[in-house]
Amino acid sequence: MRSAAPYGDAMYAQHPLPSGFGAKTTAREAIGARRLDGTRAIVTGGYAGIGLETTRVLAAAGAHVIVPARDIAKATAALSGLANVTIDELDLGEPATIDAFAARFGEGPLHLLVNNAGIMAAPLSRDARGLESQLAVNHVGHFRLFARLLPALRRANGARVVALSSRGHVRSAFDFEDPNFERRPYDKMVAYGQSKTANVLFAVEADRRYQPEGIRAFSLHPGAILETDLARNYDPEELKLVVERARRIGSFKTVEQGAATTIWCATSSQLAGLGGVYCENCDIAPVKTEGDDGVRPFAIDPAIAQRLWAWSERWLS
Repeated sequence: MRSAAPYGDAMYAQHPLPSGFGAKTTAREAIGARRLDGTRAIVTGGYAGIGLETTRVLAAAGAHVIVPARDIAKATAALSGLANVTIDELDLGEPATIDAFAARFGEGPLHLLVNNAGIMAAPLSRDARGLESQLAVNHVGHFRLFARLLPALRRANGARVVALSSRGHVRSAFDFEDPNFERRPYDKMVAYGQSKTANVLFAVEADRRYQPEGIRAFSLHPGAILETDLARNYDPEELKLVVERARRIGSFKTVEQGAATTIWCATSSQLAGLGGVYCENCDIAPVKTEGDDGVRPFAIDPAIAQRLWAWSERWLS
């Protein structure tokens, strides 16, 4: 029997199953023969990188996938020829576009929300509200999208919310004293890490709040994938160091492998009755205080998750 967890239910559930899958599992292997006919899904950033593979796999299984896009032309070109896919306009850094997107979504149910889009290692910039850009897009924008789509998630009578975090969360807990780097020196990777910790904490608290209404939430690390635009803000020397380190620990994945944990979290019956957990390699990750895998305790602490939720709600007006 597992011992009581010092950080509450989230820590208690944060143990590998094991699932039988692994780092080399592809998204199509993760979904297997499961059909999603009648399922409505939203995949932010679902037109590039692992988001595009997520869209492909969900749509091929019969789900109707709505892809919100900041770049409609790019999304149209990437998704051309795919059945069961609709493109709509949304910019996670612009609150008005989030509200308009949710209004257009209408009265139907939403069974699956995949918060996939994100930016990484961005130079310091702040939006009109004063929010640091990575925090604004990666967390606050997705938080607002979830809040606006909550009625649709409730109407599904069984919905999953999947937040893409990153191993980068180990770089920083959430700094409630100076989240927007107004007093401390700006470090683009610390800012990225903070935003990815926020993604994990969001899933912890969303699951706690809404599981009585049939909404379960998960966060995940997809793995290190070269063939995406996420690292576009690195200069060549920085990127070289990142690549060399990833190769040393053997952590690179293909796009098909990178989308696998998203698909597993979104569709697997192995997660029935579970939620609020951080996953990697198509399994629930262990809790670790060091190393290149697992989730840090500060990212799944329910008290911190509740505090972040209250902080995030101030940006909904």
